[in-house]
Amino acid sequence: MDKPVLVIMAAGMGSRYGGLKQIDTVDDEGDKIIDFSLLDAKRAGFTKVIFIIKKENLEIFREAIGDKVSNHIEVEYAFQELTDIPEGESVYQQRVKPYGTAHAVRAVRHLVNGPFAVINADDFYGKEAFEKIYRQLEENANAPGKYCMVGFRLGNTLTENGSVSRGICSADEQGNLKDIVERTKIIMTDEGAAYTENGTDYIPIPTDSVTSMNIWGFSSDFLEEIDRAFTRFYREELPSNIEKAECYLPFVVDEMIKAGRASVKILSSSDKWFGVTYKEDKEYVRDMISDLKEKGVYPKRLWDQI
Repeated sequence: MDKPVLVIMAAGMGSRYGGLKQIDTVDDEGDKIIDFSLLDAKRAGFTKVIFIIKKENLEIFREAIGDKVSNHIEVEYAFQELTDIPEGESVYQQRVKPYGTAHAVRAVRHLVNGPFAVINADDFYGKEAFEKIYRQLEENANAPGKYCMVGFRLGNTLTENGSVSRGICSADEQGNLKDIVERTKIIMTDEGAAYTENGTDYIPIPTDSVTSMNIWGFSSDFLEEIDRAFTRFYREELPSNIEKAECYLPFVVDEMIKAGRASVKILSSSDKWFGVTYKEDKEYVRDMISDLKEKGVYPKRLWDQI
């Protein structure tokens, strides 16, 4: 069996953030959030990473990230392009934004032959997540339909700077994912977490609710599934909303679960998740990174101990 590969979705420009936030530094040593994920992945056992990027960003991404870590982990690139569409279909010239996370992961279909994990480039997951997902991928031995995900405690993913959207997970008796419900506008109050559906009335939600933060583990058969799902999306759903419709990775997973074609083991992490959505979030992230380095969780210079 091929060793598990790490796939990192880094094609989004971050319109709310105002630029290519994947290459923005978060400490005085010039480290980026993605650097911590790469180090944690390397320590967990991953020996290869595939970055999914826009082809137009290849040189700047390679200079800022890829070339700097290529001595420690094998690096490869896949491109999420609007022209990468199902055979026989036409390109919609009016489309500007990418087709979503399912389309992004589909871009590695010719590069991955074994189990793989998928993460976001601009999220900090912590070492526990990578350790658990790597072990699970090895245990599953690339068995078709045997997937996994890392779930975080909701309270460990919230910010004091505003509301967030989170996928709240429920599990069956075997600890497998049963459902993900998207809750928009979740906030922290003096009484705990709460969400609103109408913008006015807030409904309490337990802070220990299991939350998906887009860290998934798949066997290689998932790439065939995602190709079929994107083909259906492109032919049946996109024409009614050409400029904005997206095909989401969790939706493909949910469809497979509901059809009985896949099971997804929920792996829990006690680490605190954080990320940068707006430029205003950066100070908080810098403080968190500084604290982790002071506690010795990470070395001052990230790759010194590898």
